[in-house]
Amino acid sequence: MSEAFDFTIEQLGKPGIPSPITMSKIHGDFIANYVTEEEYVRLNPRISLGEQKPVERSQVFEAAGPREFIYFMPKHVHAGIVSCGGLCPGINDVIRAVVRCLWYRYGVRRISGIRYGYKGFLPEYQFNIKELTPDVVDDIHKIGGTVLGSARGGGKEVSKIVDAIEQLNLNVLFTIGGDGTQKGSLEIADEIVKRKLKVAMIGIPKTVDNDFQFIQKSFGFDTAVAKAVEVVTAAHMEANSQINGIGLVKVMGRDSGFIATHTALASHEVNFVLIPEVPFEIDGPNGFLHHLEERIRRRKHAVILVAEGALQDQLRREVKQDAGGNLKMVDVGTFLKDRIQEYFDAKEIEINLKYIDPSYMIRSAPAEPSDSIYCERLGNAAAHAAMAGKTKVLIGLVNNEFVHLPMRVAVSQRSKVDPEGNLWRDTLDATHQPILMVNNPMGNIFGTEDDLMDR
Repeated sequence: MSEAFDFTIEQLGKPGIPSPITMSKIHGDFIANYVTEEEYVRLNPRISLGEQKPVERSQVFEAAGPREFIYFMPKHVHAGIVSCGGLCPGINDVIRAVVRCLWYRYGVRRISGIRYGYKGFLPEYQFNIKELTPDVVDDIHKIGGTVLGSARGGGKEVSKIVDAIEQLNLNVLFTIGGDGTQKGSLEIADEIVKRKLKVAMIGIPKTVDNDFQFIQKSFGFDTAVAKAVEVVTAAHMEANSQINGIGLVKVMGRDSGFIATHTALASHEVNFVLIPEVPFEIDGPNGFLHHLEERIRRRKHAVILVAEGALQDQLRREVKQDAGGNLKMVDVGTFLKDRIQEYFDAKEIEINLKYIDPSYMIRSAPAEPSDSIYCERLGNAAAHAAMAGKTKVLIGLVNNEFVHLPMRVAVSQRSKVDPEGNLWRDTLDATHQPILMVNNPMGNIFGTEDDLMDR
């Protein structure tokens, strides 16, 4: 897989300015070391015993961190920060980390917050720039959302955005956003190159769905799972306290079911997990509703966790996009709620169905401690990359190491739950749901009602 990708990081020019950060170049002196350009992190950490082939550049990522020599003169730098797309726990933590690292470690004194995503660059909106200093950002990690505001769209106005970057005399732009934001960031960076400007474009991937390719974990994900577990606990309590109680919870996950699977594993109270990557049918002898009925007959309650992107291939009648370029979803949660109720009504089986959609409560929550730590380190790594003159780069975690990932590679495709991988296998072990709920001649080998073990 890695052979098809070029992980080389683009550089604005040769770094020749000594870093104001005092660090060490030797090991064993109890002083933190600079990161060199010869330090890499492997994409695939697994190896086989025996003769090893040389490691190719396409198999490693450039390590992130402070360099001994930097590209920009800190006192000359004007840095911009923009947050785009939907909300996600930890945005303010990232903003805080970037500002404080630039200010205290490098001495940068001009840091501007761009209001309301890429629209903040567009003259027709007339949004003011927000000056960012340590005093402004010191306590913002305690609240959810983003102090800069956020918005979808605007990223296609590439020429206008670069005009604004020139007029603001920005040297660095940090873009905090998801797949659509970073695709826009790449187009902006390409236009910057065409105009022969020296502006570093640094992306900090924000997707609560955790679906950026190669990146081990996106910020906000741990918080999203923690909040989703609280909701599942409530749904289970409701279901377990009612006659034939059913708790139905919808969580984020447009194309990937990572929140749903991790929540099921963490809560231990989910009986069915429905995600985009694993097909299932509603009706029929091996369909979801049949297995749900069997569960209700035996255990008198059930909890269902569905990702928002599940079943879209069957529900969507036309392809529409939102302002951020994402496909508009049909509400699978309300669809399932209605179908479940209709099914049991037709069979004259009394049920008590509670449907919960906590999406916006989860997205707007302040970051949990594990996420807050992660955001702090992401922001620091982003600031170091920018001052070193890196560009068209995303900061991410790979094999527990912070790395520089080329934007073009990162946005080429999305990460998904592997139906044949160990994460989904462990999810099936936790829920005891059938391996595959589809009606076909081989349906019985995928799971029957006997697979729904008593819990």
